[in-house]
Amino acid sequence: MFVNNFANSMQSENKGAVKMVKSIMIVGVGGQGTLLSSRILGTALLLKGYDVKVSEVHGMSQRGGSVVTYVKYGNKVYSPVVGLGEADIILAFEQLEAARWLNHLKIGGKIVTNTQKIDPMSVVIGDAEYPEGVIESIKNTGVEIYTLDALVKAVEAGNPKSANVVLIGAMAKTTDIEKDIWLEALKQNVPEKFLDVNLKAFELGYNS
Repeated sequence: MFVNNFANSMQSENKGAVKMVKSIMIVGVGGQGTLLSSRILGTALLLKGYDVKVSEVHGMSQRGGSVVTYVKYGNKVYSPVVGLGEADIILAFEQLEAARWLNHLKIGGKIVTNTQKIDPMSVVIGDAEYPEGVIESIKNTGVEIYTLDALVKAVEAGNPKSANVVLIGAMAKTTDIEKDIWLEALKQNVPEKFLDVNLKAFELGYNS
């Protein structure tokens, strides 16, 4: 595994937004569009006036390996790394990844997860079986969890590849960031020819 601090220097000049540093983790597998999602999130936080640090940690992403993005924001952030029990929100693009990173969620934190199942390599090669009742097991821990089938909504929006933006929309409504800021962040990060379908995907997630 390696770390790519692709936006480690993202900062805002407005230092008076909050006093406490907060953390968001975006977790999924390679090919699900977590990079674009982290850029949209980082842009929205900057537009809100926060100091922001973003770091990606990923393994064999080309073969469906775990991809994790740490996002920290607040008045002043010195490190992007999110430790055990520190995440305010975990945005999971795949339900088994939500369970894998559950121990990073702080008490009182929340999970927003896709209900989609993507077999990890151990399942693909026959060494293991995909576990049953993953989301139910998470719910049984008592954490606050929001679930949706992002792929179905992405197809409704017009492109199954927009599932990542559906999930950003679902998470956005749980934050204190105004909707118009999220829409501006989308416009700044999505190519114009794909903007309409992604705006629709965001709305479907936001209103789910």
